[in-house]
Amino acid sequence: MGNKVFSSHHRPPPSAPGDPAAAAAMDRWTGVVHVPLSRGGPIFRVAASLALSPAKTLAVPRANAILFTGDRVRGTGDPVIERLSDASHIAGVLAGKLPGETSAWVVDAACFAGPFAVYRELVPSLDAAGDPKGYDPTGFPAAAGVANILAHGISQIQNKLLGCSAKDSGVNQHPAPSLSSYYPPRTIILGFSKGGVVVNQLVTELSCWALESVKNSVDVSRPNSSHLTQNLLVPTSISDVLSSISEVHYVDVGLNCAGAYITDREVIKRICGYVAHAGKDLRFVLHGTPRQWSDPNRSWIQKEKDIMLKLLRDEAQMCGRRLLLSEKMYFQGKPRCLLMHFEILEAMEIT
Repeated sequence: MGNKVFSSHHRPPPSAPGDPAAAAAMDRWTGVVHVPLSRGGPIFRVAASLALSPAKTLAVPRANAILFTGDRVRGTGDPVIERLSDASHIAGVLAGKLPGETSAWVVDAACFAGPFAVYRELVPSLDAAGDPKGYDPTGFPAAAGVANILAHGISQIQNKLLGCSAKDSGVNQHPAPSLSSYYPPRTIILGFSKGGVVVNQLVTELSCWALESVKNSVDVSRPNSSHLTQNLLVPTSISDVLSSISEVHYVDVGLNCAGAYITDREVIKRICGYVAHAGKDLRFVLHGTPRQWSDPNRSWIQKEKDIMLKLLRDEAQMCGRRLLLSEKMYFQGKPRCLLMHFEILEAMEIT
C-alpha cells in the first residue's frame, strides 16, 4: 500500500456566530495522508485541516490539535453516525472549534481486529482487541509515534502543496525565528472513544519524561536550539511532543475492560511536579455522555473517571493550580444511545 495524498484548497464556509473559525477567515489545506511509522509497517490514515499563509504555504500554527478515533461502526444506517465516523469530517469539525491558526489532525488506528481499533504501534501493551493490559512508558512509543506521524504527514502535504522534495520542504518555508522569540506550537491531545488508550499512554509517558526532566533540572519552559533546524510546523521528536502538550481531552472514552482513564496517583503527581517546575499550565478536560458515564453494564468507566478527577483536583492544589481541569457532561437526562456518542464530537466545547 503506497503513500497517498488527497488534497483540496478551500476557504471554509461561513461559520455560525461564536465559532472561532469565523474570525480566522483564512484559507486551509484539507485532505488525507497515509503514513507508515516504519518501512513496510502498517499505515495510519490521517486527515488534516491546516491553515495556509497569504502566500498559500502552510502557516506556522499556534497549536497542533491531534484527535485519535475509536472502533469502526458500520452499517448503522444513520447518516449522522456515518458522517461522524469519517476522519476527514471530524478534522473539519475540530478545526472549526479552534482558533484559525491551529492545525487539526485526526488519526485512525493503523490496524483493526474486525471493528476494534488496535493502536499497538503507539500502545504496545494491548491485547488482540486493542484493549490495554496496562500503560508502560518504556521507550516513549506513543510520543515517538506522534512525532513520526506528524513529520511524515507534513512532508507528504508539503510535497503535494509545494511540489518540492521531502528533504527541502520542511525548514525553509519560513525564515527561522530567533531563539528569543520562537516558541514551538502547543500540542492539544484528544482521544475519542477507544482513542482514549493513546491519550492514557501519552499521559503515562509525559509523567515519566516529566520526572526525568525535574530530576535533571532541565529548563523545559524555553525552546531548545534544535528547534531552529527542525520543522517549525509540528513537533518532530519525543521531547518536542511531550514538552509541548498543553491540553489533554478525553472525549466520551470507554472500554470493555478497565483502563479508560488514568487512576494511578503517582502518574498525576509526577505531572503536577513537572508543571510546577516548568511554570506552565496543563489542562485536562473530561467530556462525556450518558452512553459511557451512565452505562450500568460498564460501571467501571464512571468510577475510573471519578477517580481521575479526584486525583487531578487533589494534585492541582499542590502545584499552584497550574494543573487545570474540568468535567463536561453532554446530553444529560437523555436516554443512552450510540448517536449521542458520536454527536459529542460536534457538541464538545474545547476552548
